[in-house]
Amino acid sequence: MDWPFLMLFFFGGLSALLLLGLPVAFAFLCVNVIGVYVFWGGAIGLQQLILSIDSSISTFVLVPVPMFILMGTVIFHSGIAYRMIDVLDEWLGKIAGRLALLSIGAGSLFATLTSVAMLGSTLVPDMERRGYSKSMSIGPILASGSLAIMIPPSALGVILASMGQFSVGKLLIGILLPGLLLAVVYATYVVIRCHIQPHLAPPYEVAPTPIGPRIMRTLQYVLPLVIIISIVIGTIFAGVATPTEAAALGALFCFLLVACYGKLTWQVITKSVAAATTISVMVFVILTGSAAFSQILAFTGITVGITELALSWSEHPILILIAMQVILLLLGMLIEQTSIVMITTPIYFPIVSAFGWDPVWFGAIMLLNLEMATISPPFGLSLFVMKGITSKTTTMGDIYRAALPFVALNLVVMGIMIAVPGTVLWLPALMR
Repeated sequence: MDWPFLMLFFFGGLSALLLLGLPVAFAFLCVNVIGVYVFWGGAIGLQQLILSIDSSISTFVLVPVPMFILMGTVIFHSGIAYRMIDVLDEWLGKIAGRLALLSIGAGSLFATLTSVAMLGSTLVPDMERRGYSKSMSIGPILASGSLAIMIPPSALGVILASMGQFSVGKLLIGILLPGLLLAVVYATYVVIRCHIQPHLAPPYEVAPTPIGPRIMRTLQYVLPLVIIISIVIGTIFAGVATPTEAAALGALFCFLLVACYGKLTWQVITKSVAAATTISVMVFVILTGSAAFSQILAFTGITVGITELALSWSEHPILILIAMQVILLLLGMLIEQTSIVMITTPIYFPIVSAFGWDPVWFGAIMLLNLEMATISPPFGLSLFVMKGITSKTTTMGDIYRAALPFVALNLVVMGIMIAVPGTVLWLPALMR
């Protein structure tokens, strides 16, 4: 059977199961069982499937995923994250769009800890009470809540590099500059627009905070976590530790930090470990299905066929790149990000290799696209999360209009990354 028909069978079956509401892991399992039974010799193929599942997660490279997730859950459940946001708020004073900038600053400095749900539930009620427009209260939180993907330590970055079989450390370092650039672009947009249209974020009186207590609270609540994240990134960059070792060190330091604040109770430990375990298991179950799926695609010739088709358009590689990103964006409006990585990586990275593109550069662009997809109307996941935490007067139309300017800013940064690969590759080139 020709590879286009086989591709239609596998991807069509997977899509149909997902549309029926079957969890991604079980959808992969159903397609994989049928595939290996038909193409790998019946019962022998099923035995090989079990070995494939075991080998896909029995790897040292994936250990940073639960460690990075655990760093976030322990800081969040201990309540330290909220104290850090309060300290940042004290430093912003009477700057135009103060609370919008606060959400961007929190999303940038504490990317591992923040989410749309956390920032939204913390800041949106205060923004609405102070007369912020929907676009200036919802938009920045949607954008900054997704920065965890683009600013290390990024669990999704680890998964992508592991699936694509390239350096985890280089990808984590490579996304640092684009992630910070994205945050700067967000903040610049907020400040300029609030100066042009002050009614979007009305100024309000802020009780002055003496500089001494402000500095002390910064040293107490912000600096320690900044140091921990710097150690994680710095040890990877300097070649002192692998991403796995750096992640374990970061998780240990986060627990010690919470203990120093007197917040390391048994309840905090159980909630943090349980949350991290739940998320990690979900990710790994999906990963096991994806690994077998990619092997079936390679065995049946689908991967080779798609790669050769892409190479036949080699006169216009930029069009291939754009088409790949458009597909990612469309998938990102319908499926969770980790699942998209699992589905597309077996197809995309043979093409990346065939064109001679740097996998770190492509991986960074892919991560930015996945971040953008979560806030892209009409079906971005973060849009519906935001609807659930805003007031009843907020419509989906309000949320769509708030998100669109930040989608455009994402496209600008993506264009810079494509046109100037050095924005991604400069720091990895300096790594030891």
